[in-house]
Amino acid sequence: MSNHPKYKEWEEKVLSKVLARFPERKKEFKTTGGLDLPRVALPKEIDDEYLEKLGFPGQYPFTRGVQPTMYRSRLWTMRQYAGFATAKETNERYKYLLEQGQTGLSVAFDLPTQIGYDSDHPMSKGEVGKVGVAIDSLADMEILFDEIPLDKVSTSMTINSPASILLAMYVAVGEKQGVPREKLRGTIQNDILKEYVARGTYIFPPRPSLRIITNIFEWCTKNTPLFNTISISGYHIREAGSTAVQEVAFTLANGCTYVQTAIDAGLDVNVFGKRLSFFFNATTDIIEEVAKFRAARRMWAKIMKERFGATDPRACMLRFHTQTAGHTLTAQQIDNNVVRVALQALAAVLGGTQSLHTNSKDEALTLPTEDSVRTALRTQQIIAYESGVANSIDVLGGSYLVEQLTDKIEEEAFSLIQKIDDMGGVISAIEAGFIQRQIEDSAYEYQRQIETKDRIIVGVNEFQSKDTVKVPILKIDKEVEKRQVERVKKVREQRDNSKVEACLKRLEDAARGDENLMDPILEAVKEYATIGEICGVLREVFGEYRD
Repeated sequence: MSNHPKYKEWEEKVLSKVLARFPERKKEFKTTGGLDLPRVALPKEIDDEYLEKLGFPGQYPFTRGVQPTMYRSRLWTMRQYAGFATAKETNERYKYLLEQGQTGLSVAFDLPTQIGYDSDHPMSKGEVGKVGVAIDSLADMEILFDEIPLDKVSTSMTINSPASILLAMYVAVGEKQGVPREKLRGTIQNDILKEYVARGTYIFPPRPSLRIITNIFEWCTKNTPLFNTISISGYHIREAGSTAVQEVAFTLANGCTYVQTAIDAGLDVNVFGKRLSFFFNATTDIIEEVAKFRAARRMWAKIMKERFGATDPRACMLRFHTQTAGHTLTAQQIDNNVVRVALQALAAVLGGTQSLHTNSKDEALTLPTEDSVRTALRTQQIIAYESGVANSIDVLGGSYLVEQLTDKIEEEAFSLIQKIDDMGGVISAIEAGFIQRQIEDSAYEYQRQIETKDRIIVGVNEFQSKDTVKVPILKIDKEVEKRQVERVKKVREQRDNSKVEACLKRLEDAARGDENLMDPILEAVKEYATIGEICGVLREVFGEYRD
């Protein structure tokens, strides 16, 4: 360890406080051969450049991690993304995953839910329960979390345009369980800007969408202070074909837009800034991915401090969830995907992720089976408990290659952010098609490299096999949609419709004015107004976005 005064200051003012609250998992950390492992490896000489670019874990600019002890005190949250068919089936899958050692829930919603339609809407036909769980009303949410203690489990919800409604449902379920709002933990994705450029599950135009997001920031600050109010997502930008540099640049540019919008609405960056989180992709290029995560942390710290004037170090932290790269999964030789996912998960851990989802080997063909999901979870557990990479912080920090790539990604990503700023910001860049074209060009180049064999994909364009392997397909029974449609109709029959109508009218009035929308939405949810009815009111007021 170093005798440098800055290191000693970090030990006394930062590390000691964390150790008092969160002791490390072991008294000693050693290699398999019995060699002692340092908490964090340091260069022999700590100079000004090191302190400016790297510093110490849990200290600005957070290049080496957002916590002073990282995984030595607590491993990342193992949060498998799951959801299919109805709330009942998904609830059973959650219980299975928790029994297998998963430490957090991650909800996948079906397409109608994501774009604000009830299961009996004509637009929902053929899509109910297919790519996630169907949630029409609070009645479904109650079943989804039946016998799952919300005071003990954190829940991430991949929901964007209707995020306020699903959050309200979650709060209402917590209240029915007797869990105070202030104890609820989790994340809503709530990142609408990336939907316009990479994913497509938008409902409303950008500006009213930003209003809703800011309303969520404000409401959660007062009511659910442990809940992450947004997960600013680079994952889908990368899945659409971007490079690592573009993933960082466009994600952080979106983040800047959300922060500026919240500041313009009168919110305190030092308060809401602490509940921002991010969501990144992890591909198989381990070294680039590690450098990407480190660069993103350093860049966000600088942005929050220098651009937005944040003075609380916690508001400058880039905390992020990672999912392994879906676009790298191949339908050919699916067992190879186990290896790909293991490498990608390792990259995420080496890069300092706070939570992680590992894809299942069969997802290029089907919703994952229980067996493949268990293997994906075991992959995380083997990395955590057998690889040794969780026993020191920023294991690859100081590598000449990693540090050079970290600097290079930071430089190029900041250059892209400047181009967006020069265009007038993210919304102007989206309206001009700039971000979309950048991603499309990169996707084209990636595919060209595969077709010319400049990029080898094992089992796809090289090392192919004529053997055919029969893969178990998890099929959603056609009766699922029928049962869900009957269920939402029954909810409408049994509720007090006069109260629902009053709640929807109050929501409409609030939307036409400048009132925070969260309370009216929560009131409507508690009366079992459906997601389609609530979104219908907002569609009427705000209109719908057309690309």
